[in-house]
Amino acid sequence: MTSRAKKRSVKRPRAAFSDPAVEAAFSAYPKILRAKLLALRRLILDTAATTEGVGELEETLKWGQPSYLTAQTKSGSTVRIGETGTNQYAMYVHCQTDLVGTFRELYPKQLSYGGNRSVIFDADDEIPEPELRHCVALALTYRLNKRKSSRR
Repeated sequence: MTSRAKKRSVKRPRAAFSDPAVEAAFSAYPKILRAKLLALRRLILDTAATTEGVGELEETLKWGQPSYLTAQTKSGSTVRIGETGTNQYAMYVHCQTDLVGTFRELYPKQLSYGGNRSVIFDADDEIPEPELRHCVALALTYRLNKRKSSRR
């Protein structure tokens, strides 16, 4: 068996879509961006499942883009993903949070930013997974962490 075949055999199955409109939104993206956005979706869902206090995410469309809400626990800010332009895609967070500022402080060179609301990726590049997982976890626990810090 070749190393390529081995890689394919250990891939995790793609998480099923609970909302047909979200699945349709992914299907509408160009092939290269669709693959990248599906990988980003998997990273968001995996991070939510392993981050204490987040609970199950609600996957829906906001502004026509796949969005992930902590509706069950209300622990975090909505995370939205989508195409930003030719060969680019992004992860968005609410612009009235300090999340992107925090991401910038933590990862000034590892990630690219769009103002105070997004992390931007080039489809030709690999994403820095550990750093992005940390940013996703911070977004999904944003309100929870704000509540904890206001009690001090």
